[in-house]
Amino acid sequence: MEKEEIIKTLNSLFTEEFEIDEKKIFPGARLKDDLGLESLDFVDIAVIVKKKFGITMKGKDVISMHTVGNLYDYIDDKIKKN
Repeated sequence: MEKEEIIKTLNSLFTEEFEIDEKKIFPGARLKDDLGLESLDFVDIAVIVKKKFGITMKGKDVISMHTVGNLYDYIDDKIKKN
């Protein structure tokens, strides 16, 4: 899977599941401060990432996600390693 497809899938996730305006979604956007995501939302993200990409995110991985770009890179890296 190409990174462009990962970005498109995740951006759709943010707009559809969390009702975030797509204009706010860019690599430097902070998940908590800019997008307003809370702890429970990170659990939802982990579940959706598992369903969409087959990647199991560990708690420490989820906590380390600060920006949208971190999430793009994390998934891209995991896909490339498999």
